[in-house]
Amino acid sequence: MPAPFAPRPIAFHAPWFDEREVDAVRRALSGQVSGDGPIGRRVEARLAARLGARRVLLTTSGTHALELALLALGVGTGQEVICPSFTFVSSANAVLRVGARPVFAEIDEETLGLDPVDVARRISPRTAAIIPVHYAGVAPDMEALLDLARRHGLRTVEDAAQGFAACWRGRPLGTLGDAGCLSFHETKNVTCGEGGALVVSDPGVAGRAEIVREKGTNRAAFFRGEVDRYTWVAEGSSYVLSDVLAALLDAQLDKLDAIQARRAHVVSRYRSELAEWAETRGVRLPPELEDRTPNYHLFVVRYPDGRRRDEALRTLRAQGVQATFHYVPLHSSPHGRSLGGDPVHLPVTDRVAATLLRLPLHPLLTEEEVGRVVAAVRETGA
Repeated sequence: MPAPFAPRPIAFHAPWFDEREVDAVRRALSGQVSGDGPIGRRVEARLAARLGARRVLLTTSGTHALELALLALGVGTGQEVICPSFTFVSSANAVLRVGARPVFAEIDEETLGLDPVDVARRISPRTAAIIPVHYAGVAPDMEALLDLARRHGLRTVEDAAQGFAACWRGRPLGTLGDAGCLSFHETKNVTCGEGGALVVSDPGVAGRAEIVREKGTNRAAFFRGEVDRYTWVAEGSSYVLSDVLAALLDAQLDKLDAIQARRAHVVSRYRSELAEWAETRGVRLPPELEDRTPNYHLFVVRYPDGRRRDEALRTLRAQGVQATFHYVPLHSSPHGRSLGGDPVHLPVTDRVAATLLRLPLHPLLTEEEVGRVVAAVRETGA
C-alpha cells in the first residue's frame, strides 16, 4: 500500500502579495524608477502621518537606516555605542561601519530588550549613544533608557526593525528617541523585499541624513528649489530606496490593517490554545503588557531549558512546522569575540537564546495550519 502524502510544510513566514502589488509596480515602471521620486515621497509622507513623525526618509534597508542615523547624529571613531547582544547583526554592524565600538549589554527577562540597570553600568566617557532594540515589537523600559540618555548626554537610536505599527504608552516605536530605524525586509509585517526608513524629529539631523543618503550632495534641496544647483557638500553614500520598491511598499501599506488583523487572530489562537499546555510544562508565552501595543510580529515560546527547546525544534520540523530559534548572541559569535576587550558575561541573554523558539506567524496561515501548529507544539516540552 503506498504511503500517504505528507502534509504540506507550514512556512515560518510568507508575505501577502496579490494583484495590488503587481499593479503598483507596473505603474511605477512607467515613470521614475530611481530613488526619491514621487512614489517614494508619497510613501514617506504616509509613514510620517501614521507615526506622527516630523520626517521619514526611505532607505534601502533597515541596516542602512541604522548607519544613516549614526552618521547624521555624528557618532564615529573612538566612541562607543551600547546595544544588546540579543539582536540581529545589523545593530552592531552599523556601529562598526561608522568607526565606533559596540558595547554589549544585558537584556530584561520580560521584554527581551535592553536592561537599563546593566546599560547604566556600561556607560563610559566614550559612550556616545544607546541602541534599544524593540524585539518582537515590544519596547524595553524606554522611560529608564531615555532618562539615562538625557542624564549622560547620549543619543538614542531605536532599532525598530521589528517595531512598525507597535506602540509604547501610545507612542509609535521609532519616534521615541533621537532617531528610529524601521525595516521592510521580506520577514517584516509589511515589506518591499528589502527596504527601511529613518524616522527623525530634529530638522538639523534630517537635513544631514538627507545629504548623506544622496551621496553627500544637496540634491534633495535642489529639487525643492532651495538651491539653484546641486553639488558635493559632504561625505555620503547611497541609501535611497528605488521608486519601484516604494511602490511595492505603498501597496502593502494599503493592506496594513488587514495584515495586522490576520496576524492578531493567529496570535489570539496561539495564546488561548497553548495557555494550559504552557502552564503545565513550565513554558513561557509572550507577555501581555498594558503600556505596550503589540504589532504581532513574532510569537515566541520559551522552554525551561535548551534541551527541551532543541527537542521541540526537531519535533516541529519533523511534522512540517517551520519553527526556528533566535539569535546566536553577538557577544559569543565569532566576530563578536574578535572585537577584543574583556569577556562579556550576559547570563539572561545566553539563557534566552538557548531556550527561545519562534512559531510560524504570517497573514496567509489558514485555520487548519494554525491548528496543526498548536497540535505539534503540544507534543513538545515534556
